[in-house]
Amino acid sequence: MDDLGFTWQQTKNGDVSIYHHGRYATRFSAHKARGVIEKLTRLDFADQQQLLARLTGNYKRGNERLAQQVSAQLAKPADFQ
Repeated sequence: MDDLGFTWQQTKNGDVSIYHHGRYATRFSAHKARGVIEKLTRLDFADQQQLLARLTGNYKRGNERLAQQVSAQLAKPADFQ
């Protein structure tokens, strides 16, 4: 498993909050969150971690090459607008 330390939580109003190692990283409003949730539910754990890293901009930690390899499988943040 490639656990990069990301978790996410959907709030009652439909927003999605993303956490990195337990600390708040970012939030997507309900409109944008629908696309994020749809994508996350179709991915396995390792790919979820990569997507969450890309969405938060926290992928510049030595795993850029891995991010490039899976970028064809993962949607870019612009896809969720």
